[in-house]
Amino acid sequence: MDEPVRPEPGMTISVRTRHDVVITDPERFLAAARRAYRQAHPETSASEAEQAVADVYDAVHAFLDRDGRLGPPQPFPSVGRGAPRPGERAPNHPDGMSPAGEITRIVLGDPKPLQDHGCLLPEDPFALPPTPGE
Repeated sequence: MDEPVRPEPGMTISVRTRHDVVITDPERFLAAARRAYRQAHPETSASEAEQAVADVYDAVHAFLDRDGRLGPPQPFPSVGRGAPRPGERAPNHPDGMSPAGEITRIVLGDPKPLQDHGCLLPEDPFALPPTPGE
């Protein structure tokens, strides 16, 4: 068993998350994203939402703004034992997306948090810091 890690002054905690979905129905996907957009902006008309959510990036941002995530939480393990088999999709989701895995990794001690990079982010802000002794 690993030793408990106590918080320390100046300790950097970084949470890296990957959340994948596969679009199974592009029209349902865009329609659901436009609904999400209108829920976040109730004064917006359907026509305005259609203009505001015109592509995949707009749609993803609409879901993230409303839910903080892309797609519904998965009721089953997303990868590994108990998860759907590779390539298995759920084609009938009302949002036109099939959950395709999600993982979160907690990283302690990254030598430089994102804020300390200013407006010039590192080449790969998701890269893991070197392991001590490397």
